[in-house]
Amino acid sequence: MFGSYVSPQASLGADVRIGRFCIVEDGVVLADGVVLEDYAMVQAGARIGARTKIGTYTKIGRDVRIGEDCSFTSFCEIRDKCDLGDRVLMGSRGTLSAGTVVEDEVVMKYAFVVTDTPDLQKNNEKSVGRLKRKSRFGASVVIMPSVTIGENAEIGACSQVRKDVPDNQVWFGVPAKYYREVDGVAVPAVPAAAAVRKLALAR
Repeated sequence: MFGSYVSPQASLGADVRIGRFCIVEDGVVLADGVVLEDYAMVQAGARIGARTKIGTYTKIGRDVRIGEDCSFTSFCEIRDKCDLGDRVLMGSRGTLSAGTVVEDEVVMKYAFVVTDTPDLQKNNEKSVGRLKRKSRFGASVVIMPSVTIGENAEIGACSQVRKDVPDNQVWFGVPAKYYREVDGVAVPAVPAAAAVRKLALAR
C-alpha cells in the first residue's frame, strides 16, 4: 500500500489488498477479498463486490457498481454509473462508457469499447449499451451507442456492432452481421422464404 491514498470515508472489507500508489475516494465500498493492483483508482461512491480484482492503472468511475468475482486487467476504464454483474471479465485497455449495463458472466477481450453519444434534443443525455448475461466479445470490438447485445451472443474480434444482436447468435465484421447460431443452441424452424430473406439481409 506504499504511496496509496484511502479516504477515511471509504469502507474496506476483510482481506482487501491495495497495491502501490492507488487512490480510493470518499464513500467507496470494497467488499471482502477485493484486490487493487498498483496505480488503480476507485472514485467516489463506487462499490466493488467480493473477490473482484482491479488491475494495474485501471480507473473505476463515480457511483459504479461491480459485482463479485470479477476481473479487470491493466489500463481498463469503467466510467461513471456503470452497473456490472457478477463474474465479469475484461481484458486490458477496455472501456465502458458512463451508464453501461453489463449483466453476469460477460467476457470482454482486450481493447473492447462500449461507446456513447449525446442526444442534442434531450439536453445532451447520452445513449449507452447493454451487454446481456453470458455474452462474449473478441479483442478490439466496438459497440456503438444504445446497442443491446443478447444473452449468450458472441461477437468476433475487430467487429463494430451498430445494431442490436439477438440472444444466442454469432456476429462479426465491420459493420457486424449475422453469421450463425451459437454452437449447441437449437435453431427454430422457419419457412424457406423467410430463411432466404434473412440470409439476404445479412449480406
